[in-house]
Amino acid sequence: MSEAISLRGLRKTFGPVTAVAGVDLDILDGEFFAMLGPSGSGKTTVLRLIAGFETPTAGRIVLAGEDVTGHPPFARDVNTVFQDYALFPHMSVLENVEYGLRVKKVRRRESRTRALEALDTVRLSGFGDRSPHQLSGGQRQRVALARALVNRPRVLLLDEPLGALDLKLRREMQIELKQMQRELGITFLFVTHDQEEALTLSDRIAVFRDGLVEQVATPVALYEEPATAFVAGFVGTSNLLEGAVAQTLVGQPGPVSIRPEKITLRPGRLDADAPGDCVATGVVDEVVYLGASSQAVVDLDVGGRLTVLQHHLESAAGAVVGRRGEPVTLSWHPSRVVSLGPGSPAAAAADQHLIEETS
Repeated sequence: MSEAISLRGLRKTFGPVTAVAGVDLDILDGEFFAMLGPSGSGKTTVLRLIAGFETPTAGRIVLAGEDVTGHPPFARDVNTVFQDYALFPHMSVLENVEYGLRVKKVRRRESRTRALEALDTVRLSGFGDRSPHQLSGGQRQRVALARALVNRPRVLLLDEPLGALDLKLRREMQIELKQMQRELGITFLFVTHDQEEALTLSDRIAVFRDGLVEQVATPVALYEEPATAFVAGFVGTSNLLEGAVAQTLVGQPGPVSIRPEKITLRPGRLDADAPGDCVATGVVDEVVYLGASSQAVVDLDVGGRLTVLQHHLESAAGAVVGRRGEPVTLSWHPSRVVSLGPGSPAAAAADQHLIEETS
């Protein structure tokens, strides 16, 4: 499969601030690709560089085999959907969708036909005469998508497009976006700071940190096999251990990661359930009730602490919450332990601080 986007040595500085510190990245044709990271990690700047809204300080941007590094935005086969929708309030829905085609001097009959097709694609047939203020947040977001799709771009860039929606509507739109992308078959490049959103939508994810890519992987590989302490801690919840505590619990000095749901919690100080299991005893310090599950924080007898996620299946939630201050036994299979690398050299010191805080 060919690359829709190829970035090589991409850098961007704003005065003394380095926003993008040297990114190499390949995004495939037809892929739903997410750039995930905290605020200030460089992901949105990379998106703006690809769109042509910013000029790189160094490096190359190649779209479908063509070097577009010096091309203006209108000369790139991409369209961008923003978080704030950017709809024209004085235009109807149909006029908003047609706008880009009118600017390109597409004939009126063709632009009308393509705009109606785009509205049908985003499931808004019959909404063309309405004003944007008459629509819900999710409907306005779909109009913004239709306006981008009507130009038939090779790549659709989405800059946190669901960030302004409430949780229920955001989850509904996540499903619709994924279905839409599969039906259209075009490349979606999605920027988000929401880990769950990235895991839900993406074929692959690039985790950004301090202007660099920390790891690129499928959602399953990223969650199950994080490469660094930062990725383990940022993508979901993870127990990060190092030093004497890690040596005692897992037989190596670490750093290592253990996901909370991979750990079994039993009341009392007991032996292992199965031969070969890793075992730790301790006292429950805190329990957070999450509805379908509870999260228990356990102070270990050997030092450090572990977080355990317990799903409320047959056991009563009240019994789980009532374990504060009680002695417990934790156990997990050694295969659940993931060894972590140091990440980028600039991030190694911060990773060490994160491990020390968590241990």
